[in-house]
Amino acid sequence: MTLHAAYDPSNIFAKILRGEIPAVKVWEDDGVLAFMDVFPQSEGHVLVISKTSTARNLLEVEPETLATLTAAVQRTARAVVGALSPEGFSIMQFNGEAGGQTVFHLHVHIIPRWADRPMKGHGQAGMADVEALKATAAKIAAALD
Repeated sequence: MTLHAAYDPSNIFAKILRGEIPAVKVWEDDGVLAFMDVFPQSEGHVLVISKTSTARNLLEVEPETLATLTAAVQRTARAVVGALSPEGFSIMQFNGEAGGQTVFHLHVHIIPRWADRPMKGHGQAGMADVEALKATAAKIAAALD
């Protein structure tokens, strides 16, 4: 998909937002949803998406929505660090197929990092155990400020 196309309301994140597909939620409010990536690149890999925007990428998002999303990413990253004590973390946001984007609903990845644990490739990790994701999500949620 290119950077310039119509929003597809059948994308997996839109289906999650409509409750058609389950997700392991960390937290949500009226504007954002933070949930566990089912194909995690590292333990504690969380995705944060807007619940109000149909922006496919960074170029399309409304400035107010981007500000809300960025604050949610920061809040979630603090909770990930508090809950899992990684040595670092990566924030990733892909735009367009050539840029590595695989779901065309604007989203941000929070990926905890440890020096002795290699990070799996984006879109190349196997599916995680749902019960393990739920346990990790609960730890992260408990660390929210």
